[in-house]
Amino acid sequence: MSAKIYHNPRCSKSRNTLAILDEKGVNYDVIHYLDTPPNKAELKELLIELGIPARELLRTGEAEYKELNLKNESLSEDEILDAMINHPKLIERPIVRTEKGTIIGRPPENVLSII
Repeated sequence: MSAKIYHNPRCSKSRNTLAILDEKGVNYDVIHYLDTPPNKAELKELLIELGIPARELLRTGEAEYKELNLKNESLSEDEILDAMINHPKLIERPIVRTEKGTIIGRPPENVLSII
């Protein structure tokens, strides 16, 4: 089993998800998405796999969320994606992909369903 994790080392949920992967012996690639944000095509693919609209992947507690008025319901999916690409801090974390599926590791134990 192998996985890909979109990770922020400063996030406890992300670190705890990595710990579960380690404990279960899963090989994984770490993508430090703050340094290397996904492009629009990658984000769209993740959203399809997660089965959610872009709005549900937003971190609403971030200052950028308020500054960019992302609460505005009239924003298109592309406008929200552009905001996440330009401000990757807005992307909920961690996101984990395996052959069995894609999940958001909140709570970290969610990863157990795809390993």
